[in-house]
Amino acid sequence: MTSDRVAVITVSDRCARGEAEDRSGPTAVSLLEQAGLTDVHHHLVPDGVESVRDVLRAVLDDGARLVITTGGTGIAPRDLTPEGTREVLDHEIPGIAEAVRGQGIAAGVPTAALSRGLAGIAGTADGDRALVVNLPGSSGGVRDGLQVVLTLWPHVRSQLVGGDH
Repeated sequence: MTSDRVAVITVSDRCARGEAEDRSGPTAVSLLEQAGLTDVHHHLVPDGVESVRDVLRAVLDDGARLVITTGGTGIAPRDLTPEGTREVLDHEIPGIAEAVRGQGIAAGVPTAALSRGLAGIAGTADGDRALVVNLPGSSGGVRDGLQVVLTLWPHVRSQLVGGDH
């Protein structure tokens, strides 16, 4: 596909403390690499607005052009990934988030409707732009969501650098 830098960010208190194994982040990395993306970096942070916002800013400033978060999109009190993400987005792309939820529902997971995940465009320190997408914290949710994202990525990538419609 492209050699653009990709960041996968797992957002989980339990994984960050070493109390649970991160399965969704490695699943995302594997699927992205299978799709031909070769410069994929994985990060793990605890839940929280500030931790999400700060890691997003760091990976964007480090050159990520596609950023996938996994986890923290539900309705539990510490599920604050959308709030942290919203602080770095220049504009949202609701259709991507809706398509991700729809893909999960179509796959037979009605609780996918509870995801509050966002998708949108964020600027970087060097003036470039990147796509940021929040995915659920399950491996299945990552698989379903990346089907949507990877289908759209070539067109989104072209648009990010000024390509024609």
